[in-house]
Amino acid sequence: MRNEVSVFVFRIDRRSGVPSYVQIIQQVRQALRLGLLEPGDRLPTARAVVEATALNPNTVLKAYRELESQGLVETRRRHGTFVTGTLGAATAGSPWRAELADVAGRAAAAGAERDDLAALFADVLEDLYTPKESDAVPDQ
Repeated sequence: MRNEVSVFVFRIDRRSGVPSYVQIIQQVRQALRLGLLEPGDRLPTARAVVEATALNPNTVLKAYRELESQGLVETRRRHGTFVTGTLGAATAGSPWRAELADVAGRAAAAGAERDDLAALFADVLEDLYTPKESDAVPDQ
């Protein structure tokens, strides 16, 4: 455990249509997957998040409670909220990151927009990880 105060900063996109508390959850989960947050790291206090983002304190607390119910963080009274869980193994040093960065760089150089790449990648993942009807086991 690192027991560090995290310099983690939440970025809230109010135009995305995604509720702010869900964005906080998604960003913590993404940071865990990339190894940017590790068990023992302390998340910013709810007060600090409110000051930085102008969110309602209840929104931040709702996100932290949900992360706690998922077993990813633990709130310690008077001490803060600490990362207790991990996700995946797609660390920042992963060879997959370098390969994806290369592909994204080539696409951007060819004129592809960020949102277009994100949509295309999401579509590829959907195809890859969604079972097809032909993969279904027939009734016996």
